Amino acid sequence: MIRNYIFLTLLFSFFISFSENDDSKPKLIVAVVVDQMRYDFLENLSHRFDDNGFNKLINDGFNCKNNFFNYVPTVTGPGHSSISTGATPMTHGIIGNNWYNRKKNKSVYCTEDSNYKNIGGDEYTGNKSPMNMLVETFADVNKLSSNHTSKTISVGIKDRGSILMGGMHADGAYWYYGKEKAQWISSTYYMQELPKWVKEFNSEDNLEKYLEEWATFYDISTYDNFEFDDNNFEKLFNGKDDSAFPYDTKSLMKHNDCFDMIKETPYGNQMTTDFAIQAIINENLGKRNVTDILTISYSSTDYIGHSFGVASVETQDTYIRLDREIDKLLSFLDDVLGKNQYTLFLTGDHGVLEIPAFLASNGVSAKAISEKELSQKVANQLNHALDVEVDNLIEYIDNNQIYLSDHKIDFYGLDKINVIDKIVKILESFDFITNAFSADYILNTKNLMGYEKLIQNGFHKERSGDIAIILEKNIIFYDGKGTTHGSGYNYDTHVPLIFYGKGIKKGETSERTEIPDIAPTISKLLGQQMENSTGNILDFIFE
Repeated sequence: MIRNYIFLTLLFSFFISFSENDDSKPKLIVAVVVDQMRYDFLENLSHRFDDNGFNKLINDGFNCKNNFFNYVPTVTGPGHSSISTGATPMTHGIIGNNWYNRKKNKSVYCTEDSNYKNIGGDEYTGNKSPMNMLVETFADVNKLSSNHTSKTISVGIKDRGSILMGGMHADGAYWYYGKEKAQWISSTYYMQELPKWVKEFNSEDNLEKYLEEWATFYDISTYDNFEFDDNNFEKLFNGKDDSAFPYDTKSLMKHNDCFDMIKETPYGNQMTTDFAIQAIINENLGKRNVTDILTISYSSTDYIGHSFGVASVETQDTYIRLDREIDKLLSFLDDVLGKNQYTLFLTGDHGVLEIPAFLASNGVSAKAISEKELSQKVANQLNHALDVEVDNLIEYIDNNQIYLSDHKIDFYGLDKINVIDKIVKILESFDFITNAFSADYILNTKNLMGYEKLIQNGFHKERSGDIAIILEKNIIFYDGKGTTHGSGYNYDTHVPLIFYGKGIKKGETSERTEIPDIAPTISKLLGQQMENSTGNILDFIFE
């Protein structure tokens, strides 16, 4: 009897302790990632934001003003993976949106997985899973800590923005398929059929409302650089002769992959918020005695940024409108879960360079070159350097890395180390390249510093190339009009990081923080620990 009483007392104490501990934790973690958001957008546009969106996060949350990526390449797949895992590509394995698989002799996409089928969309858009990621996310750790009683739902226009945030144990990851159907879709990795609420959201009547004409939120004369709204640097939508406001979306969609047009306007971000809110309601997130996870990736900023550039009216208007989406999200969370009952963080998955042609027109040394052009330039000089006639030995270029053809090198009886040495010297002779390094140097040199350390943190032995390149500042690999990102320079690496809500104190710091710090910090807030994280816990943000 005494034993039974002791056991029941201990059991009751456990449940009391569990409940008290649970009450001390947020009901919901909301991870917001804004695709291609430079930190300076927060400061330069703050006067255009209202008091309840970005400015509310800054004023009532904790703003880490000097937050940087500590690796390259700074692109979407590695960005979301590093935010979610607290590691760099060296550890989590997502070294780019794509990379070259030597065993299969082909390029692979970061979330592709032929073991699973699409649910909605077409075959390519749904054969996806998080299995190319080699370590757990903070959501995975939370899931395991709750004995799988918590929920993780991930939402994003891009599949990689959704899948790589949720991790291996997500209950659902959803992304947008436009073209002729306009659907939010998923993969059989997560489920066999879309939930009823997703099917209802996918109704044509619902999604058509996001095809609204895109005119500026405020009078266009109040925007910086409004005089240059129509210029020769920006992308032209098919069916439109200029790059100036307004954009008649319904008319243009016929010439631009139909419903894909939604994601290339600010209404793609609006659709993402609305879908995320429906996920909270229908998945009952934040309503159980455990902490749930919701990840939201806003990607219309990236599509628009690539096409129109940093200083464009289009980019300014997109962030003004996104500010209202943040306002809408916060108001909903306050109403449904209660103020100070959830914790949210906001960051970016990379920054971006201003359009090089625009910079050049203003006297800045900047340009875009194609990877094909680089490959041909190397091939033209390599025969002379090797003193033998060979086919182009470059198999693939991506992520500022070169993959060589082992088959061709063996066929010609060449020594690979010598070939790499010759190519490195050729690359360093080009005026648009600062340095080039062999994989052996990057993988095996200790105490690297600066840009070389960024390359090392982003380098994976099995997946990365044979040679890594550092382009000069303001130089990008890109074809056509517009711009891109991927470098280790500040315009690509400096992104926002704001924590807000339960357990977070008000304040700011100019101390350097890094993207891998986010996941272990969130895990610490939840009383958990991440074993494979290489980031630091930011204790100074906690109340």
